[in-house]
Amino acid sequence: MVNPLTPDADTVAPRNILFIGGTGVISAAAAERAVALGHRLTILNRGRSTRPVPDGAEILTADVRDASAVRAVLAGREFDAVADFITFTADQAQASLDLFSGRTGQYVFISSASAYQKPPTRLPILESTPLKNPFWQYSRDKIACEELFYKAYREQDFPLTVVRPSHTYDRTKIAMVGGWTDIHRMRSGLPVMVHGDGTSLWTMTHSQDFAKAFVGLLGRPQAVGESYTITSDEYLPWNQIYQLFARAAGVPEPELVHVSSETIAAHSAELGANLLGDRSHSVVFDNTKIKSLVPGYHATIPFADGARQIVQWFDANPRLQTVDQDYMALSDRLIAWVRSGA
Repeated sequence: MVNPLTPDADTVAPRNILFIGGTGVISAAAAERAVALGHRLTILNRGRSTRPVPDGAEILTADVRDASAVRAVLAGREFDAVADFITFTADQAQASLDLFSGRTGQYVFISSASAYQKPPTRLPILESTPLKNPFWQYSRDKIACEELFYKAYREQDFPLTVVRPSHTYDRTKIAMVGGWTDIHRMRSGLPVMVHGDGTSLWTMTHSQDFAKAFVGLLGRPQAVGESYTITSDEYLPWNQIYQLFARAAGVPEPELVHVSSETIAAHSAELGANLLGDRSHSVVFDNTKIKSLVPGYHATIPFADGARQIVQWFDANPRLQTVDQDYMALSDRLIAWVRSGA
């Protein structure tokens, strides 16, 4: 447990917390933080993840999409806070409302900062920034979930808190569009495709930093009815992000070729939705609101360190170094097209 005398420590009393999910990039770090601070953490999931859960957490096995199974494992139990990491659609949100109404003092829905207006009309992005994303269905679904939950808050006193993370990573997640394939191309001396002109600004947050703020708002009655953005205050242009990965991979001068997001989207609908709906736009966030609730929150892990951590992790786990041949072919084709001046 964290020493309560350290400046970073939370001094709140232990809380009874339920995580729905608990083994993803965001939720695993939050679970470790919650247990380290002495909270009584229960994790409910299907038990299929290979990511370990922290010692001291209680594990309940059920598919949250099976309402009767969830009711059986949670029979008679109530929580100070329930954090839902795996609700993505309005139907799933309604099921969560049915399951957790009257069972918790706070229900925390993990939405997405991609739900904020795209393209943004002003920076930095605030919690009051409109929610509108015509490009990405994932974001529109998150918005629909929020609308349903807020209706329940207004009409039924459902104890909602909304959290909107942006790009949150740990050592297992490569931020570049091509993932490990882009590292492979850099190390092979091949040019790497960068969307847009590489100058749009992007914010990335280490999951351990995110967890500091997230766990700090759990069980806080003043957070009910509110929404919070949780990100780092660091923002970088995409050119620099690719250069940091290259440096971490031992490639001092990567060859970056810029391809418009619209062109990439025309050749890959899957990549295009995420690019046009999120990554192609500059995003800088104002974290004043979460800092006012969790005064000790400050993101301390710069992405330069995060990139080194990621590459070291993949180098230590060769089985994860998957080269996507479709993305290799797409990169070759679009880079050749740009160079041809077509």
